[in-house]
Parts: sequence; C-alpha cells; structure tokens
Amino acid sequence: MMDLAERMSRARPSAIMAVAEKAKQLKAQGRDVISFSIGVPNFLPGQHVYDAAAAALQTDSGQYGSNRGPNGLLDACIEHMREIGLTGYESRNCVTGDGAKHVLYNLFEALLNEGDGIAFPVPYWTSYFDIAEIVGARVTLIPASAEQNYKITPQQLDEALANKPKVFLFNNPSNPTGMVYDEREVAGLAAVLVKYPDTWIIMDDIYNRLLFDGLKYTNFVLVRPELRDRAIFVDSLSKTYGMPGWRLGFAAGPESIINAVVTLNSNHITSVNEMVNAAGIAALTGPQDITLQKCAEFASKRDQVMTVMNAIPGVVCPRPRGAFYAFPDISCAFGKNHGANAIGNDVEFCNAMLEAKGVAVVPGSAFGEPSAIRISYTCKPAELTEGLKRFKQFFAELT
Repeated sequence: MMDLAERMSRARPSAIMAVAEKAKQLKAQGRDVISFSIGVPNFLPGQHVYDAAAAALQTDSGQYGSNRGPNGLLDACIEHMREIGLTGYESRNCVTGDGAKHVLYNLFEALLNEGDGIAFPVPYWTSYFDIAEIVGARVTLIPASAEQNYKITPQQLDEALANKPKVFLFNNPSNPTGMVYDEREVAGLAAVLVKYPDTWIIMDDIYNRLLFDGLKYTNFVLVRPELRDRAIFVDSLSKTYGMPGWRLGFAAGPESIINAVVTLNSNHITSVNEMVNAAGIAALTGPQDITLQKCAEFASKRDQVMTVMNAIPGVVCPRPRGAFYAFPDISCAFGKNHGANAIGNDVEFCNAMLEAKGVAVVPGSAFGEPSAIRISYTCKPAELTEGLKRFKQFFAELT
C-alpha cells in the first residue's frame, strides 16, 4: 500500500457532517428524525437570484473567469461592506472563493508556515482547528465557558497574544454559540490587539446580517481603524441569503494578503463559476426582504429554544443574540442513564438522544467544548416545536 502525505494523518472529516449523515441514514430507514445538526439556514434565495443565474447560463461564454472575481461581483461586495460600515475598500482589496471555508483555507495557507501560531476562542467552528492542523500550525486555544457567556476577556486575549501567534482568528457572531460581542466588548479586545502589531487578524463575520435584539454589527477595524492594515474581513452568501450550496464567499483586506489568495485561487479553482457569480451579484444588490424576514424568524425561534433550555434543571444556555445556534451546557446529564444508555460525555449524550428521541444534535467536543451540544434551530416551526418537546422529555427520563 502506497503511503499518503503526512499531512493526511492530521486531516479529519467534518464532525458536523458525520452527525447529519447519520440522521439522514436513519430517515432513509424510516425513522422519524428531527435534525438540529447541520448549520444551514433552510430557506431559499429570492427568484431574482435564480433569474440572474439563468440569464448568465444563457449567455455563457465558455471562458475562464477571473482569479479574483468579476468586477461586478467585487463592486457588489464592496457596497455590501459599505452598508455595514466598512468603507475605503477597492477591488484590489477583495477576492472571492468557493465559499468562506475555501477563503479561510487559502488565508491559512497564505499566512501560516508550519509551526507558526494561530490563536482563537473556544468554542470554535470545527474547521478552524482542522485546517490549522492540516497546514501544520501551532494552535493556542482561548477558553470561554458558559459561565462567561462563551466570550473571551481582554485579559485572556492579552495572555494568548503574549505567545506571539502569527494570526488571531475571531468569529462574531459565533458559530457554534450564537453569541455576539457588542461594541464595548469588541473595543476592549481591539485595544489589546493594538499592542501586538505583528499579529494578523482574521475576522470571520459571516453572520453579520443575522443579529437580534437591535444589536448593531461592529468589528475591530470599525472601533480601531489603525488595525486595518493587518485585518482581513471574511464574509459569505451562504447564511445571509440561503445559498450554502452555491459556494460563494469573499474576503477584504490589505492588498498583499489578498493578492496571495488570488494566486492560490489561480492554482486551486481558477475562478468561481460565472452562474454563481451572477447569482451573488443579484443577491447582494437585489431586494433584502427575505434576509430581514428570516432574521426576525430566527430571533423568534431563538426565544422558543431558550424557553425550553431555561425550563430544564441543570442546563445552562447563554442567550444567543445572532446566527441561528444555541449551545447549551448539558453536563448535568453526565453520569446518568437514559434507559439502557449510560451517558458519560457529550458524544454518548448525542447518540442516546438520537436513538431514543430521533433528535440529532452535534456534540460540543467537535467545537472544543465537551460539556455542551450545538442546536441549529432553522428547521420548520412544527419540527422545532416537536424536537424541543422530545429534548425536554429526554431530560425528564434521565435516571
């Protein structure tokens, strides 16, 4: 048997997709399964998006596209950023890719030599750690438990950056917790970042239009403009516009790093396909009513989830204020049993929940926090109501 590259020993399949696939298999077997697992918004974009893609298909030239992205799409991204306060960016500061995950992978490749350090908060999105491992980076984790609302403090950040990581990666609003750092909290962290001029900053803010309770989006560049020369903003159309399968993400930042990602695109994908580009332009520049409506719906669903979480003795769930996730600490169930199933950790909890109640959730260990689970509450209202009912019943039946 021929050997694979050594880096493949560090590569892992997505834990989230593994749960989703198991739920899918059970459904195919006839089981009544409700999935709170995969992070998809579960709505479709407006008809104008499909019309734009269809028109592009009819006028397809059959040629390669731009490694950076077409001018029309770059202009749409720049206008989108301007609307959330990020001004002064030009096409030379922007690049597109096959989804935000692809953009992030390219940024890791462009910024991190093997052995270089990267720091990010825990809980984290699973791919952060997985991609860092593949490229051979040294990871510094900054823990933030449910007791501190899954948010790191300036002191914690200062301690982490004292180790001189090359990159600090920050996700706001957060996947998996749904937590949002407000302007005061962002400013506190930004004041620490100013002290470490040799650290790149990646702002993965793909949920920036999915904010609840009147919160306003902010980021490090907005509160401390002097950070602009080493900060990269990452965004995606997947969550905001119901387009996860279209695979379109983009980044904006200093010209040097953006050009590096353009070069990697030229070797990885050449370009995003022109039909997707056209759909992206339509989504960004067209009516925003669906996004606004869905954001309001997600906030209402968040309230429904929190009512149930707060009613279960021992469960601790900080109130999400963005995205579409809740991240309850369910460690009160550890050491208990559900029927014949002993629950000693988050994975056993998820397996028992799926087997007994047909509810699929993702173990928190996939996100670096084994005391919790992730709930994605984007399913249909009737499914959410029934799934939460089963969730509460599961806890009531623990012995």
